[in-house]
Amino acid sequence: MRWLLPPTTSHRWAYALTAIVSVAAAPTYAQDLVQVQAQDPGQGQAPVPGKQRAPRVEDVNAPTIVKAEDISGRPERELNLERDAEIVKDQTKVQSDSACFRQVENEVEASGNVRIWRFGDYFTGDQLKLNMDNGKGYMLNPTYKIEANGAQGKAERINFISEDEAQVVNGTYSTCQGADPDWYLRSSTLNLDNGRDVGTAGQTVVYFKNVPILGTPALSFSLSGARRSGWLAPTPGFGSKGEAELLVPYYVNIAPNRDLTLYPKMIFRRGLQMGAKGRYIGETDGGMYEGETYLEYLPHDKKYVPQNPGDSTDRWTVKSVHKQALSEDWSYSWNVRASSDDNYPNDFSKSVSSSTERQLLRELRTDYHGDFWTLTARVQKYQVLQDPEANVDPSLFVSRPYDRLPAINFHAAQYDVLGGFDWAFDSELTRFQHPTLLNGTRLVGIPQLSYPIIGPSYFITPKLMLNAASYQLDNQAGGSSQNLSRAIPTVSIDSGLVFEREANYLGKEMTQTLEPRLFYVRTPYRDQSRFPTFDTDAATFNFSQIFSENRFVGSDRIGDANQLTAALVSRFLDASGAEQLRLSFGQRFYFDDQRVQLNSTAPVVAAHSDILLAATGRISEHWTFDSAVQYNSSDREVASQSYTFQWIPAEKKVLNIGYRFLRDSFKNIELSSQWPLFQRWYGVGRISYSAQDKKVLESLIGLEYNNDCWVFRMGAQRFVTTSTKASTPIFFQLELNGLSHLGVGSPLDAMKNSIPGYQRLNQAR
Repeated sequence: MRWLLPPTTSHRWAYALTAIVSVAAAPTYAQDLVQVQAQDPGQGQAPVPGKQRAPRVEDVNAPTIVKAEDISGRPERELNLERDAEIVKDQTKVQSDSACFRQVENEVEASGNVRIWRFGDYFTGDQLKLNMDNGKGYMLNPTYKIEANGAQGKAERINFISEDEAQVVNGTYSTCQGADPDWYLRSSTLNLDNGRDVGTAGQTVVYFKNVPILGTPALSFSLSGARRSGWLAPTPGFGSKGEAELLVPYYVNIAPNRDLTLYPKMIFRRGLQMGAKGRYIGETDGGMYEGETYLEYLPHDKKYVPQNPGDSTDRWTVKSVHKQALSEDWSYSWNVRASSDDNYPNDFSKSVSSSTERQLLRELRTDYHGDFWTLTARVQKYQVLQDPEANVDPSLFVSRPYDRLPAINFHAAQYDVLGGFDWAFDSELTRFQHPTLLNGTRLVGIPQLSYPIIGPSYFITPKLMLNAASYQLDNQAGGSSQNLSRAIPTVSIDSGLVFEREANYLGKEMTQTLEPRLFYVRTPYRDQSRFPTFDTDAATFNFSQIFSENRFVGSDRIGDANQLTAALVSRFLDASGAEQLRLSFGQRFYFDDQRVQLNSTAPVVAAHSDILLAATGRISEHWTFDSAVQYNSSDREVASQSYTFQWIPAEKKVLNIGYRFLRDSFKNIELSSQWPLFQRWYGVGRISYSAQDKKVLESLIGLEYNNDCWVFRMGAQRFVTTSTKASTPIFFQLELNGLSHLGVGSPLDAMKNSIPGYQRLNQAR
């Protein structure tokens, strides 16, 4: 909906009420750009139009058919129709008690219970005059209903300007059904232009439950809910620190595949912040491209005190992503994140994810594909935003990753060659830079060769690989360089069996599998204590990692290994082959001590790893679950565990229960739900509680009321912005379907992001 200012002197009481009532519109960026459809599978994609109404096309040569109980007059000149008169020409039909049809002018005058159907739109009234050729005319005391969105209203008069356009004089408009709609707008003039898909109103007052809640001298809106340019209603709210603010967005519908939203926002204690978000998607001769950029800028923040005297008080942030195919095999992309200062997420974040974003990546990359190889070149640089409490609590310090300036990766692979062999080769050349740590260049090459032996119920895959690396390190103290190199071979054998049988699961016939698997790895020990750790860390111990050759993530450490992983998986499959339940068990057995460590020379002495247990699937048609447990059998204690359950018994009913535990780190309980309470009321809520710290990490509570043509939402949310501070925004919103959102804050975004499985009460328009 578009709002046109300033107000006139008429209806000043309504405009004054508008100043009191908080008004908000859903951010336009929530509207989707047109979807894309593959033009050639595997190639680029081309945008196609979004939802379109059937074009209004009328056959100008169609005959005019007249009917009545009594017809009199002069043939081929003027016909008087009495009792159940009906005139039809192609897509236009008129019915009334009586009518006069002038054949030369092709014009109708009707009175008494007049009804008109024009391209699905329906009108009733007392009197009508209408030209059947050009659609011009008028109707007195009409009611109307629009096919595009089911909107209806009544008026003193409707002027039919053309076949597509009608002007409602001193009338009402509402998407609610029934003779007494819950909400409606009353306007001095209301133009309904189906050709341009736009409604434009003059002096207007919006009523809810017959109470005026909003006045405006003019407004416009889409008749079908399609995107269009214009001012959105102002959005009052509160920042992350409870500061009052007012957002007045303007939406620019540049094209079906491009749009721009401008976000001028007055933060009363800080100043005027300008924001903009642009989105685009399209296709060139080379292929598809798409991207999105968001900017915020606040000059001279009146409340901000820089950490260093003399630093600028201008505050800003930018987020930009783009990817584009230059040809069938060549593409490039960028991902940019940047902010003006460390405190920006604390002062302006509106969600948990944005408040915790501290390592801001800036990356530019390009990829080129061959028949069996891929070449990637990229540069990466990070900006780190430190937690304001890091000076007090060192554990809150955010480390800075190494910059890659640049990194060049090459991957090639072929399968089933030379009688059944699979081969692959990976190589990486990277220049690592860091402002305070050791810098250097690393070249890595990893050739591997395997020979899969696969049968109907078994597989055996022996593999031979070599990890070779060369380092050229900068000696920061002496200014010279140091060269290091290594070459470490690895042999592995992966094998497994698959057994099947008919089984019964929750009363249903299923196929149960039993899949034992053994994975042996042998990697000799090589002393790597002199090598730096540019991008390497210990891998998370889980089912994916226990079937990998290296226990480290990254190329700076190759773990020595003489180990065997044993696992057992059982799956229940329905008649279509869909997996209903998966049970997994796995453990790794060590035949030698693990001598290669990240920052220690002391080996890890252990005969076996922790036990991994996992179960995931459907308990019933409505219950799903996922669970994982890591058990230390030596100490007889659980090292980590996680459980999530989701219950969706019907539409708009969801209950999520979660528990996550990591010894000496965290113990969190999470509950979230959307649930009908009574009649049309729904409750929504979420709580994330740290049982270890005995405090609430995140919470949300809200109520929703759905009344078909409008929805009311209210509630509050609380989330942590720093280690010692939290934000507690409140929100309420009245959504008038097909018109606008009125209220404070963005409750719909908060509910969708916080509650997995949340469903909107009304369909997006």
